[in-house]
Amino acid sequence: MTPASARQEQSVLAIIAGGGDLPKRVVEACQAQGRPFVVVGLNGQAETTGWPPGVPHQWTRLGKCGGMAEDLRDRGILHLCMAGRVKRPSLVSLLPDWRTAAFLAKVGAAALGDDGLLSAIVRELESNGFTIEAPDQVIGARPLGAGVIGRIVPDDQARRDLAHAFRMAKALGALDIGQGVVVQQGLVLAVEAIEGTDAMLERCACLLRDGPGAVLVKACKPQQDRRVDLPALGARTLEVAARAGLRGVGFEAGAVVLLDPAGLGKRADDLGLFFVGLSAEGEVPS
Repeated sequence: MTPASARQEQSVLAIIAGGGDLPKRVVEACQAQGRPFVVVGLNGQAETTGWPPGVPHQWTRLGKCGGMAEDLRDRGILHLCMAGRVKRPSLVSLLPDWRTAAFLAKVGAAALGDDGLLSAIVRELESNGFTIEAPDQVIGARPLGAGVIGRIVPDDQARRDLAHAFRMAKALGALDIGQGVVVQQGLVLAVEAIEGTDAMLERCACLLRDGPGAVLVKACKPQQDRRVDLPALGARTLEVAARAGLRGVGFEAGAVVLLDPAGLGKRADDLGLFFVGLSAEGEVPS
């Protein structure tokens, strides 16, 4: 263990929790490592149930994040992990405290997309002495390579749809729109925007055509700061995809956080889905 990693393990970690299961996996990793931590749940974003027992936590809203950061710094907590999905509110509904309002005015938040705003937040936090840790690094997740995970293998049409969905996800990501795309028989059925992956899948269920089914692809935005808002995939997304009538899910290998990677292949098999890691070109190695 390097001195830097030893110091990091001893540092209290503030887990800024958005939606989904990723914040819980970060909590479980800290517990397993014996690392002290506190969860700061974002009202209206973070899950309110299903947390491991005995989790130290507090709640705040997005509009008070400036004050929250100052409170953490006053307590000597300078390591942050931003984990989970955050649905961006309108600036009118944000009701920012004065610190947050000053930051928004400084960066021109109304003109920024999600990725631009997150990058500005990271720069501001770092300029104030905080260290930002990536969720996958805290978890110690080993990225899975490209290839088929599980027993079900995509056919030629599915491979073409996966490649097309991957190209679309990268193009939309470059425009800071979303990280997921659903394609069926060469047609784009749905793109992920502010609603999130699961809601997108539910929305596209009624759009499926006869013939070979649709596929979902999740990919990282090309310009994304990999410490924040990384795309994540877990059993819940596989289950929603199966309910929506999809026949498989692909992800950008090494760029998407997999929750319980060892169990996802089996869960996909049980649901009748193929589950594949895609290369940097959006292909499934033969």
